[in-house]
Amino acid sequence: MSYLELNNLSKNFDSVKALDHFSFSVEQNEFAVLFGSSAAGKTTTLRCIAGLEKIDDGEIIFDSTNYTSAPIQGRGIAMIFQTFALYPHLTVTENLSYPLKRLGFEKSDIQSRVDKTAEMLKISHTLQRKPDTLSGGEKQRLAIGRALIQEPKLLLLDEPLANLDAKLRHDTRAELKRLQRDLNMTMVYATPDQLEALTMGDNITIIKEGKFIQKGAPNELYDKPDNSYVAKMIGSPTINFIDAKLTQNNNQNAIELPFGKINLKNSLSSTNDFLNTDLSFGIRPHDITIAIDNSNDNFEANLFLKEPLGDVTILDIAIKNNKLKMILPEEEAIKYDVGKNMKVTIDASKAYLFTSDTGVNININ
Repeated sequence: MSYLELNNLSKNFDSVKALDHFSFSVEQNEFAVLFGSSAAGKTTTLRCIAGLEKIDDGEIIFDSTNYTSAPIQGRGIAMIFQTFALYPHLTVTENLSYPLKRLGFEKSDIQSRVDKTAEMLKISHTLQRKPDTLSGGEKQRLAIGRALIQEPKLLLLDEPLANLDAKLRHDTRAELKRLQRDLNMTMVYATPDQLEALTMGDNITIIKEGKFIQKGAPNELYDKPDNSYVAKMIGSPTINFIDAKLTQNNNQNAIELPFGKINLKNSLSSTNDFLNTDLSFGIRPHDITIAIDNSNDNFEANLFLKEPLGDVTILDIAIKNNKLKMILPEEEAIKYDVGKNMKVTIDASKAYLFTSDTGVNININ
């Protein structure tokens, strides 16, 4: 059994179905990420785990104990919210010590934990200050400290970096990962930001409209998406999608695109059910490259926009009015001018085919 298990959780807010038989599991000492777009059900999931929301159906098993109907107090769970939720009239010391006072800790033990937590989070110099005198990063570390000082068995984080600027988000991501490793703590981190999900999570669970979509390590979700939704959510720039059909001639499979045909190296009998049906062809920008020979997988493209990113450049190209993105190293991209034509090749061994109606991934490689 996993350290945390949510089994078929359902939660409705009047006519809105926030969670729809959602299942989710986390191993002990794992940094688990719950990843989804706005209103996917991430916050509701965390609030149900913490006991802040009563579920309509399903069960919550934590540390081998059924906590489905257990009171908030005693769950051994702490939660950090998107807003810092600090007490503005209290000093940093008082903010840190507040949850311990509520739990009945001795004064000497409280001061010891405050000093230890402040030192760990590098906010010892702020102990006598109030939150409105702190920087955004200091406020975030204080919010983290107020959760950590309780020494919870599980820490829930609900988009905790959303209010920080880009540099602070980067620094705090690294700090959270370090803390999680150093403390051997189990964390569940909810975010709509794929960069946070990919760089922080040991495992990522994708949620959409309150439903489980796919779980896996970052590389697994990138390389083997179960469906087009996962393929679109993981990877930047986002994957290219093109209307397509799968055809077969003399046991040779080929993908028919609006601008030409791409032959597949393998004969795949498992795809026969999808022959000549409407499909979606997926190719990541990294897998469209400059043609170096006269292969049948080469196509003439018009370069209509360049997006420099420093060491690499995104090229927006059109192949017979089908707009795609590709990525080249900057030293290669400068050779091509906007408005000019170029020969590109699509790596069929890196391509995906998805059903148009359900988005399910058809294994073609």
